[in-house]
Amino acid sequence: MIGIDLSGKTAIVTGGSQGLGACCCQRLSSAGASVIVNYFDEGRGINRKNAEDTASKCENKTLVFEADVRDHDSVGRMFDAGVEKFGAIDIVVNNAGIIRDKTIKKMDKEVWQDVIDTNLTGVFNVCRHAAAMVSDGGRIVNFTSIAAFIGFFGQSNYAAAKAGVVALTKVLSREMAKRQVTVNCVAPGVVLTEMGRTIPEEVRQEMLKSIPLGRFGEPEEVADAVLFLCSELAGYITGQTIHVNGGWYS
Repeated sequence: MIGIDLSGKTAIVTGGSQGLGACCCQRLSSAGASVIVNYFDEGRGINRKNAEDTASKCENKTLVFEADVRDHDSVGRMFDAGVEKFGAIDIVVNNAGIIRDKTIKKMDKEVWQDVIDTNLTGVFNVCRHAAAMVSDGGRIVNFTSIAAFIGFFGQSNYAAAKAGVVALTKVLSREMAKRQVTVNCVAPGVVLTEMGRTIPEEVRQEMLKSIPLGRFGEPEEVADAVLFLCSELAGYITGQTIHVNGGWYS
């Protein structure tokens, strides 16, 4: 039987306090990895609590660390803390993201910039540190979205950022190849996490008509794709986008 064993590996998961990020933390931990559960609180307290809850559900060692992915230096401190505690960083999962939907006509520059700063510049900041600090033979997995390929109404900022992540991933995969570090994307369809549930019910029902499997995805199904890309089984896959969307392509 072929299994996935990440024993001795250390993973950073950005936005690990809830949703897909929390599920990825638990999946990687269940395979034996130590996990750095990243969160950003903005002074509210709830994200820290959620991150601590996520860590408590992990089966191996964890470090809960607050870092704003928009802040390059804050991300650097997280990497340094991970190396200090665990000795190395082997896996990086770029999951942190926000959504601020408006039509282009109604979207002011602040709403545009908020999403670009978190969902694209944040990925750049993490990848820049990862490029210098991730172990040879390591794994970087970036979250893009079906929105980058379909272009949903009212999501110009989100779709543009996620499309940018795909391009960034292709470039970084070439730059990291000589160290045998693979860099890939996972593109979820609609998954009913906290973010997914913000989609109005009538819109969700219309979306279902486009999904051949006839249902929305489960967080664990996306996390399993991430787990695969982080494993030795995916050692010859790089620069790719893995779609986890139930067959929804148009």
